[in-house]
Amino acid sequence: MTATATLDLPRTVVSPPVRRIATALGVLGALISMIGSWIPSLWGDEAASLLSAERSVPSLLRMITHVDAVHGTYYLGLHFWIKVAGTSPFAIRLPSALAIGACVAAVVILGAQLDSLTLGVIAGAVCAVLPRVTSMGQEARSYAFSAAIAAWLTVLLLGILKQRSPSRRRWIAYALLTTLAIYVFLYLALIAIAHLALILLRDDRKSLAQSWARAFGIALVLASPLIAIGVLEHGQIAYLGTRTEITFSTLVVGLWFGNNPFAIVAWALIITALVFFVVDWRSRRARLRLAPGALPSATIVAAVWLFVPSILLIGSHLLVPDFTARYLSMCAPAAAFLMAVAINKLARRRVVVIALCLLVVAGVAAPNWVQQRGPYAKNNSDWAVISSRMGTLAKPGDAVVFDESTRPSRQTRLAMNTYPTGFAGLEDVTLKTPFYDNSTWHDDAYTITEAATLGRFTGVTTVWMVEYAIGSKVDTNGISELQALGFQQGATVKDYRSAIIEFTRP
Repeated sequence: MTATATLDLPRTVVSPPVRRIATALGVLGALISMIGSWIPSLWGDEAASLLSAERSVPSLLRMITHVDAVHGTYYLGLHFWIKVAGTSPFAIRLPSALAIGACVAAVVILGAQLDSLTLGVIAGAVCAVLPRVTSMGQEARSYAFSAAIAAWLTVLLLGILKQRSPSRRRWIAYALLTTLAIYVFLYLALIAIAHLALILLRDDRKSLAQSWARAFGIALVLASPLIAIGVLEHGQIAYLGTRTEITFSTLVVGLWFGNNPFAIVAWALIITALVFFVVDWRSRRARLRLAPGALPSATIVAAVWLFVPSILLIGSHLLVPDFTARYLSMCAPAAAFLMAVAINKLARRRVVVIALCLLVVAGVAAPNWVQQRGPYAKNNSDWAVISSRMGTLAKPGDAVVFDESTRPSRQTRLAMNTYPTGFAGLEDVTLKTPFYDNSTWHDDAYTITEAATLGRFTGVTTVWMVEYAIGSKVDTNGISELQALGFQQGATVKDYRSAIIEFTRP
C-alpha cells in the first residue's frame, strides 16, 4: 500500500484517523497563530476588547446598549477568560489562537467528508498558514471565532445533507449554532444564506429548504435582541461611508492574502480549482442537481462559502456602508479550501508534490507571519513602548496628560489602559470618567484648563505629556495650556507613533 493510499477514506466518513489528524493539525494551527502573539503592541480594536472585558457584567451590559452590541458576546466571554488567564497581550490573544485551532480541525474534517483525508490534510495545512488566519489568530477580537463557527456550521450542514431524511435534532442543532454564530458576529448570518445555495442544488431541495427556513427563522428570532440593537447602533460604523473600503487591492489581496506574492499564488490556485471543476463537469456532462443523501463537490462547497457572503456584503455596501475587509474573515477557511482542492488535483495524490506545494504556500506566507509579529504590526500602535518609556522616565508623584485630539482608538491614553505597569504611581490629572463608569468603552477626560480649574495641578511640578505623532509631525494638543500654567517644555523622547515631552515648573 502506498503512502498516499493510507490517507484516502470513503466520502463523508469521519473516522478515528480523521479525528486524530484533525486534532493534530488543529493544535499545529493554534501554535502557528500563538507563537510570537505577545510581541505586537495592542491597538485600538483590542483596547476596546480589553477595556470592555475588564468592566463588571452590569457595566458591560449597560455599555452594549449604547455601543458595540455586536461584539457583546465576545466581550462577555473575554470578561470571564481574563479572570483566569489575566490581561497580558498573550493571555487575551490566546482564545483567538485556540479558535483558529478549532477552525483548522473543522477544515480537515470537511475535506475528509467531501473527498478524502488527503484533501483534508492539505486544506488544514493551508488554512493554518493563510495570512488572514494567522492575523486573526493573534488578535483579541471575535474574527477567529467567526471563522471557526463558520467552518463547524458547514460541517454540521454536511452532516444534515448526507442523510436522506435529516433528523429534527440535527436541524435544532443547526438553528442553535446559527444563533450562537449571529451573537458572536452578526454577519455570520450570511454563512447560513450560503448554505441555502447548497441546499438548492439537491433534488429534494423543497423539503430541505423548508427545514432550513424554519431553523434559520428560529435563529433570527432568538438573535432578534442583538439584531435590533445592532441596527440601532449602526451609526457606529457610519464612518465606513466616508472611506474607500472597496478597492482592487482590498478585494484581491487585503481580504485574505496579506501581500502580493501570496495573493498571486492563492488566486492562481483558486482559479485552477474552478477550471478543474468546469472541465470535469463538462467532460462528464454531470448534473448539478444532487440526489437525496449526496453531497456537493468540495469545489462547490468552498466556492459558495467564499463568494456568496462576499458578494452579498460587498454589494450591500453600495447601499449601506457596512463593509470592511475584516468582516469577511469568516470566508478565509474557504479560500484555503479552494487552494487545497487545486493542490490535490495538480499533485494527483503524490505525497512529494503535495509537500512541495505546501512548502511553496508556507514560504510565501512566511513574510506575512513575520510582519504580523513586529512590535508595531497592529495599526502602527506603540503603546507597549510608551509604557516602557514612562516606567524609565517618570517617578511616582509626577503627573501625566495625554493627547486627546485624536479619535478614541488612537489616543495615547490607551497606553496606560492597556499597559498600566509603566504608569504606576503617576497622577492622571485630566481623567474625568473612567471607562468602567462610562457608556462607551474608553475614558473621558477634561481639558488641561478644566483640570487646572478643578485644582488637579496643585502641587504638581513635573508633567509628562504623551502626544500622538506620525513621522516628524508631532501633535501639540495641550502644550499651550501647560505653558499657561507655568510649565516649561523640556526634553522630548520620540517613539514610533508618539512623543513623550517633559514639562516642569518651580
